[in-house]
Amino acid sequence: MWHWADGCWWGFGGGWMAIGWAVIWVVIIGLVVWGVISLLKRGTGPPPERRHPLDIARERYARGEISKEEFEQIKKDLS
Repeated sequence: MWHWADGCWWGFGGGWMAIGWAVIWVVIIGLVVWGVISLLKRGTGPPPERRHPLDIARERYARGEISKEEFEQIKKDLS
């Protein structure tokens, strides 16, 4: 005869169930903490370097992306 009065699991509940739920909660709390820390760290750090537009034009001219006439026009426009 089965002893269902002691619980549905009859020997498998109790400790193992508690350990399983503890592991699940540790994982959930760990993920929440990791998410909060990663969101807070996102804003820290030096701001991106702002380059002068003429420096960008010089680099583009050196790479051959713009012609000499275009470079001269950009220099004239920025002066």
